[in-house]
Amino acid sequence: MNKLFHLITVPLFTLTLLLSPFVLKHSFAHGKEKHASATKSSITYTKDIKPIFDNKCAKCHGKKSPEHMEFVKDVKKYTAKKIGPKMDSYSHLVSFVIWPDAGSLAKALDDGKNTEDGKPGKMYNRLGKTDEERRENLNVFKKWVGYWTLKPWSDITKDEIARMKIVY
Repeated sequence: MNKLFHLITVPLFTLTLLLSPFVLKHSFAHGKEKHASATKSSITYTKDIKPIFDNKCAKCHGKKSPEHMEFVKDVKKYTAKKIGPKMDSYSHLVSFVIWPDAGSLAKALDDGKNTEDGKPGKMYNRLGKTDEERRENLNVFKKWVGYWTLKPWSDITKDEIARMKIVY
């Protein structure tokens, strides 16, 4: 029991420390207060990301998709059915940007300009029917995230986390 407690508590405590600049920067205040960068011209999940997601991603990552941990248990089964992990809400999608699966959204959608081999991510082509549409939609995702990184959670620094935007 003590080992299990440590296995859960230490990562959660570490996550809390690392996310504290992010949480402070992205205040989740209630009422009429708004995020400082949430202006009419800023990219937000509800205004910009959700419509792209609903149009391009929801078929495989929507409401009927399994939670991430369920997906991980049997990746082959789900991918054979062309079903990916659930990403149909802000909180689900953000988990693929910052934690626990940091960088995976960027890896999947990237155009290859951020990789050594220059190959685009496995979902890049699904961002649009034309090169122009794919570039535009990728740009929207990049602006929404703020700090586009392909790094896994273990390699992301506190400063990099603080540069992420992911505005609701």
